[in-house]
Parts: sequence; C-alpha cells; structure tokens
Amino acid sequence: MTIAALQQPAPYSGVGGAAKGLRIALVSGNYDYHKDGAAVTLNRLVGHLEAQGAEVLVFSPTAERPAFDSVGEVVSVPSVPVPGRGEYRLGLGLTPRVRRRLAAFAPNVMHIAAPDLLGYTALRYGRRHGLPVVSSFHTRYDTYLQYYGVAALETLGRRYIRHFYRCCDHVYVPSACLAQILREDGIEGNLRLWSRGVESAKISPDARDLNWRRAQGFDDDDVVVAFCGRLVREKGLDAFADTVDVLQQRGVAHRVLVIGDGPERERLAARLPDAVFAGFLSGADLARAYASADLFFNPSQTETFGQVTLEAMASGLACVCADATGSRSLVRAGETGFLAPPRDAAAYADHIARLVREPALRRRMGEASRRAACGYDWQAVMDSMIDNYWDVLDAYRRPVRAVPVAGAPGRAVVARAAPATQARAAEGVASLSADAPVDAVR
Repeated sequence: MTIAALQQPAPYSGVGGAAKGLRIALVSGNYDYHKDGAAVTLNRLVGHLEAQGAEVLVFSPTAERPAFDSVGEVVSVPSVPVPGRGEYRLGLGLTPRVRRRLAAFAPNVMHIAAPDLLGYTALRYGRRHGLPVVSSFHTRYDTYLQYYGVAALETLGRRYIRHFYRCCDHVYVPSACLAQILREDGIEGNLRLWSRGVESAKISPDARDLNWRRAQGFDDDDVVVAFCGRLVREKGLDAFADTVDVLQQRGVAHRVLVIGDGPERERLAARLPDAVFAGFLSGADLARAYASADLFFNPSQTETFGQVTLEAMASGLACVCADATGSRSLVRAGETGFLAPPRDAAAYADHIARLVREPALRRRMGEASRRAACGYDWQAVMDSMIDNYWDVLDAYRRPVRAVPVAGAPGRAVVARAAPATQARAAEGVASLSADAPVDAVR
C-alpha cells in the first residue's frame, strides 16, 4: 500500500496562525510521567499547535515527578500502575471532576492517543456530545500479549481495537504498512497518514566520535552493531540475542552496543556479556552514540513507525530490521539496509555478516539511509495534523442528518461527517452506551 492510497488532508489556506480557532482536548495514557516515543511525539504536537494559535488541554495520568518537562497544561486523571509494567499507569476514566474540567474547556475536537480505559470513556464522551473524535495510533497493543504469556487474548484484543478505531472519525497512522494491516483487520475508510520526522541537523553522521568509542572499549577498526530502544520483551530482545549468538558461532567479528534501559536489561546483559550497555541517552549524547556505531539492528516486530530506525538512518547507518510494520516503510531493502523475517536469527545474521565483511556496501547503504531520512521533516508532519483537524471540524459543520442506530429502534445519532464514517460511529455509540437517550449524542 502506498502513502498516496491513504486519505490526505486539504491544505489550510487561512491567515494568521494556522491552528487559531482549534480547541483540542488531547487524551493520552501517558504524556509526561514516562518518556517514550509516543509521549515525546505528543508533546511536540502540542507545542506546534500552541505555536500556531490552537488552544490545547491534555488529560492524562501523571506522576509526582514527571519524567521530563512537558508542554502545555495537563489535567491529572486518576490512575493505577499497570500490572507487570509499573512504569506505565492505567487511567481510570473521566471522573466527574475531570468531566467538569473538560466541559469548561469546551473543545471542538477530541484527540485520543490510546484505546485504553481512559480513551474508551473519552470516546463515549465525544460521541455523546457530538464532538469530532480522532485518534492517533501509537502502539500495537494486540501484538504485546504474546510476550507476556497471554497470546490467547490476542484475537479478543484485535476485536476491541477494531471496534474502538471504527468509532473514530479519523485514525492517524504513522506508516503505510501499518495502514494496510489495519485495513485487513477491518479498519478502513477513516485512516490518514501522520508520519514522523527527525532532526537531521542534530542527528547526523557528523556526531561520530572516535574518542567516545574508545572510552566504551571499542577499537577503531571494530564493526559496532547498535540497538536502541527500551529494554522490554516486545522490542525483540530475544531475537537480538539469538542473532548475536549465531554471529559468534559463525566467527563474524563484531561488537555490540545497546542504547537504552528497561526492566529486561539485567536478563539481556546476562545473555550478552561482551556487549556495551550505554544506558538511556538523549539529545547530543544519543546522536553521538548512533553515529559512533557502524550499523543498526532492530528486530522488533511491534513497531508502528520505528523512530529509532529513522534516527539511525539519519546518523548514516545501514539498517537490518524485521520485515514488519514500521521498518518495512522505512528501510528500502538492498538500498538502505536489509529486512528479514521476524525472529529469524539466521536471516538477520546473514545480512549483518555481509555488512560487516563488505565495508563499501555498508558505507553506500549508510549514505543512502542518510539521504532518505532527511526527507522526514517534523514541520511538515505537524502541519499535516493541523490540516487534519480542520478537515474533521469542517465535516462536522456541514448540514446535520439523523442516522438510525442499528438494532436500536427509535434511536439515532447526529451525523455530520462522511456517511461511512458516521455509520460506524453510530454502531459504536449503540454498543458503547445502549442506554443513551436519542439526543445524548448531539
């Protein structure tokens, strides 16, 4: 599926701040209590929206000590730690206090960043109050279940995710390959591309630092294979370690650099005793670590986009990745790197060994990666979201018409957007709140 096949917003043609007049209620399961890719992206979005004249209010669980300085105003939502993943919190929904704050803000667009309990109640609120409801797809929660011993629930998880996103007016996906998977799962007609960007002036091959390499224990002629990401099961850590084992068995000379931290660090370090663990890095330190490696290996099959892969490409690294969502849209096989079947350690090792042994190929692919990555511009990415918001808001300003709720005689919802999208939303409202009165969704 090509990017052109996804719905694209109409360019904004107004004057002044492009987002002036937008009042966005952003509902997220995590905004600043834990620093991950989704939280960083959402903070960047809020900063861009406010700079362009929008008013934004964020609703999210919070912590006593935020992981970083967030952008904008955050309304704290009651929450509890997620079992087994205590670094994340589960929002307990829109309590009366939070609802009053939301009503006082009077948003004209609801943006939901996760299909969790908080997102579910926000979806119900938006539908009951006749608001445009959009959602951005950041995490493939259904694929996580297999890593935590509950793979049997994956089918149920996919059904819920299908139901949730079919009730939204727009669903913003970061890659075309993810959009294709969602279409195959029955989510279609409301998908729009919202890609990601990279600060290519900061994350660059110029950040390579031989002194830093030496300080980590690498020789100048070592070929350093880098991994970057949170050290959790779903990032493909077992496949990473298995591949390193195969390379060692084959006698392929290489060194391993692991950038990141997480609950699986101790277990991974036990499997890779010769690897260098740099820990969590950000800013210039992260850029230096990327550029000081020689190639990048990302075996994760749960990515929605693959921000770390894009950053590695911007750093001038050839990439070996899982042939899965995210990486499949970034890596051009044979040009900027290689793709291999997920969990296939032998296939990963074949590609890495070739890059280790062919420095000219590694250099050529690294240069191609850098050129490709420079096309991902944050300014354009964030501007496209403003256009999307105007599109959905304009659709709700069109003449209204009633759409009967399937299976609920005498009930109807007010449809303001495209018939196909609102028909799905009508069905969704019926199942989300079977006891809602006829006029409760205006």
